[in-house]
Amino acid sequence: MSVVTPPAIKEEIHYEGGPARGDLIINLIFGVTLIGLPFAIGAVVRALWLRFKVTSRRVSVTGGWLGRDRSQVTYTQIKEVRSVARGFGAYGDMVLVLKDGARLEMRAVPRFREMQTYIEERIASKGKPADAPSGFTASSAS
Repeated sequence: MSVVTPPAIKEEIHYEGGPARGDLIINLIFGVTLIGLPFAIGAVVRALWLRFKVTSRRVSVTGGWLGRDRSQVTYTQIKEVRSVARGFGAYGDMVLVLKDGARLEMRAVPRFREMQTYIEERIASKGKPADAPSGFTASSAS
């Protein structure tokens, strides 16, 4: 008896990597002051353990202390994408608002405008209803 496995769905990676380097540089510069020190520590922690992965099927964020926290959402779960520019527009922060009201925050995202456009395109394409097969038409019952 042989087990038939379904063909693997190809998942293309759009972006995989860590936060923007500018976030670390700017926060280290401000870290020389007592007020900027907590921001510098946060930037170092992000630089060490925060990783983003945006593919054709999902968005994954790995972070937290020692990179132990992992969140994944598919495009069908996302209702809205919000972003704000940081670092003079070189990078930005994004929030993915999910349909159940939860939020996935992504800080210091490089190429955030490009990534926001990519995610919004995937949300729009996943939200479209499937077209009826050719040769069939929708008709109302009389």
